[in-house]
Amino acid sequence: MSSVKPLVLHAHGTGPNPYKVACVLESLGVPYEVKLWQFGDAPNGVKGEQFLKINQNGRVPALEDPNNGVVSWESGAVVNYVLRVYDKQNKLGPRGNDEQAIVDFEKWNFFLVSTLGPFMGQVNWFRHYHTKKNDDALERYEAQAYRCFEVLEGQLKHGGQWILPGDGPSAVDFHFYPWVYQHGFAGLSLDKYPTVAKWVKNVNELKEVKSAYEKVAKGQQM
Repeated sequence: MSSVKPLVLHAHGTGPNPYKVACVLESLGVPYEVKLWQFGDAPNGVKGEQFLKINQNGRVPALEDPNNGVVSWESGAVVNYVLRVYDKQNKLGPRGNDEQAIVDFEKWNFFLVSTLGPFMGQVNWFRHYHTKKNDDALERYEAQAYRCFEVLEGQLKHGGQWILPGDGPSAVDFHFYPWVYQHGFAGLSLDKYPTVAKWVKNVNELKEVKSAYEKVAKGQQM
């Protein structure tokens, strides 16, 4: 992709969602640069005037593509855009062209963005950031996060290394990994989910994942 101008990934270093986009870009060999924003409404903040021109919702990730002028935000939409435009060989997409393969790809992605990810986010919020202790809320979201781990454990028992059967990771793995990887920070354990723990280790060892995490961490501070 030597003729492709680098895409611009807007991120911050603490949230999981920008990393999934970086993993996809790395896996496909799409050139990109990273700009790191802060929380809040300061000029370098995601709620500041400059960033709100990129994403009206004031959240990362957002992606700007200078090759065609497209701006995308919301991690699911960003990843889908990258796959449509830059994954013509279907390296990371559905494991087949039939309707069931397409639905399998979509249902796991939606399960992450609608369920596992938000529940993990709430666990982190009530464990680390909520100003008043709320054990009832924390216990509820812990239970829901563990329920999601159980669902993922069952799926991974198909015998392969990845969430969808196949010889390599798909975008589904990159959607899930940044959220499940931070289970320790969330105060959660994978002891009862050994297949999930093995999957985390497999994804963690991928060179594109290591590169993505290093590149985001070294992004340009805004």
